[in-house]
Amino acid sequence: MTAPAESTEVRRAPYDHSGAGMGLERWTLRSGPIEASVITLGAALHTLTAPDRHGTPAQLLLTSEDVGTLLGPAKHYGVTVGRYANRIAGSRITVDGVDHPLLPTGHGVTLHGGPDSFSHRVWDAEEIPGGVRMHLHSPDGDQGFPGALDVWVEFTLTGSDLAVSYRAVTSKPTVLNLTNHAYFNLAGEGRGDVLGHLLTVDADAYTPVDDRQVPYGPYEPVADTPFDFTTARAIGERIRDGHPQLKLSRGYDHNWVLRERPADGPPVRAALLADPGSGRTLEVLTTEPGLQVYTANGFDGAVTGPSGTAYGPYAGVALETQHHPDSPHQPSYPSTELRPGQEFRSTTVLRLGTAG
Repeated sequence: MTAPAESTEVRRAPYDHSGAGMGLERWTLRSGPIEASVITLGAALHTLTAPDRHGTPAQLLLTSEDVGTLLGPAKHYGVTVGRYANRIAGSRITVDGVDHPLLPTGHGVTLHGGPDSFSHRVWDAEEIPGGVRMHLHSPDGDQGFPGALDVWVEFTLTGSDLAVSYRAVTSKPTVLNLTNHAYFNLAGEGRGDVLGHLLTVDADAYTPVDDRQVPYGPYEPVADTPFDFTTARAIGERIRDGHPQLKLSRGYDHNWVLRERPADGPPVRAALLADPGSGRTLEVLTTEPGLQVYTANGFDGAVTGPSGTAYGPYAGVALETQHHPDSPHQPSYPSTELRPGQEFRSTTVLRLGTAG
């Protein structure tokens, strides 16, 4: 039986550790023992605190308090990614027969929306029941993408459920793919790696990639590969087994094709993450068709968290609910087009709990 949800306390405070006068804010949501904070730089989920099986709380996200770090080596930590999460090959898209060059980020792609993406922007914020709504206006041609875009992201905490809901409208036909890029360590920020975390992904296929980390076409089944998380497995169980796809990324940095979910229905489970040591669990539910699992393979100690620990490889895992990478160049993938008069909507729920 589920305990009745407690009311959510919402607090607003200044947040500017840069001395640059950026006018940033921190919004803190608290419901019982669960606390989340969101900052207006990048509309970022900045911290998330939850108890272990014994009731002892810990902060579970890789993060930094320094704005310079958040604009630099930690620029994707917890942020709302846009306009297009993940990679677009060739740094260009074609919409209605019109070619649109995008600003590149290197390696022959545009990653996470371009070099000056939503993660660098200061979002407007207002209180809503149980949470905060953030808004950003992205002008026509921003990073090369067509259409003036307005995006709203709502963070609401109800009991142990943190919902992240997106809405967007455009003035011209465009493409859009939004996600949140939080890195989780259920043992606690800075407390070792996540290779012992147990992961379940509700997907029977994934999108293999080329050396640019761009999907090269058809889905491939996960069966009999290290990408099979249809039942709970330790993240590190097969991460070094020599599979060509794991060699490319030095670990997992791939998109799973989630099992079909009802059109316009409520969020459906995509993944379950569990830390056997603490007993903490994180269930991810979403309306999106894909899930990017990134095990922080490229982390090199450039970011030191509040715990004083420098983040190395596998210090956390990102579970990015999304449409598939490079969908504008893959007609067989679910479409990411958004047109005037349409409204983009997407919801992901992060459900915290304990086991054992």
